[in-house]
Amino acid sequence: MIKLVACDLDGTLFNSEMAVSAANAKAVKNAQSSGIEFLIATGRAPRESRSVLKDADLHTSFINLNGALVFDENEQLMIKHSIPKAKAQQLVHLLHRSGFYFEILTANQVYSENLDQRISNVAHLMVDLNPLLDFRQAVAISAGNKTIMNMKQIHSFDNLLQDPKIEVMKIIAFDSRGHEAFTDIKKEIATMGDLVVTSSSSSNIEINEQHAQKGLALLDYAKLKGIEPEEIAAIGDNLNDESMIRAAGTGVAMGNAIPAIKKIAQVVTKRNNEDGVAYILNKFIADNNNTRGAS
Repeated sequence: MIKLVACDLDGTLFNSEMAVSAANAKAVKNAQSSGIEFLIATGRAPRESRSVLKDADLHTSFINLNGALVFDENEQLMIKHSIPKAKAQQLVHLLHRSGFYFEILTANQVYSENLDQRISNVAHLMVDLNPLLDFRQAVAISAGNKTIMNMKQIHSFDNLLQDPKIEVMKIIAFDSRGHEAFTDIKKEIATMGDLVVTSSSSSNIEINEQHAQKGLALLDYAKLKGIEPEEIAAIGDNLNDESMIRAAGTGVAMGNAIPAIKKIAQVVTKRNNEDGVAYILNKFIADNNNTRGAS
């Protein structure tokens, strides 16, 4: 039986307009009513992810920032893995020197040195995740998205890191040229040690403390809840979902997932624009009911 479902947001629960469809929202509520706990597992920060879920009238627990922060359904912090300040300063200097646009994420805020670049890079991300979307449409959606509205533009990341109260949970860098643009810098980051680099699209890399991975966070959360790995399903579409898809008893790839994710998943559901999350959740509910009936 499936007792816990961990689900990614971008390219998974979200459609191409970065919203939760009515069908997906209904299926999540039905799953919760049937006894399946639904856990959001995202690279997004707590405030921006909760904001969109509230619009869909969904109440869940969260793995945020790829596992740097884990919250229960009452928004109580359960797990935290931050990037040490000295490492964060090294990363800022490296990314600046290499000419990348990037952002710093803390538990409560997303910081940018240039919001115009942010809008452009999010638009590239949206087109990457949804190839049928026109870039100009993506820019319009990105500019009006709550994620942009909730961000804070600052003059200098170096000045930000001088604040002793700032804890860096994740750094995300963007480049519309694709994964090959990050080849050299990923090698440099690897030499720094105690960091993990993943990606939520071909146009970004996401840098976390080495323990901040969705799979590790998912297993830690399940253990606290008394749930076994074989009772967990994980749904995702991209590289930062790999660890949780491997960790779960049932790994689910979206129909729009990259080939590497489809290869390691046990199940492939429909695409994010076809309510793929609702499709697989309804199957889990039916399978659980059949198991209960048989026993």
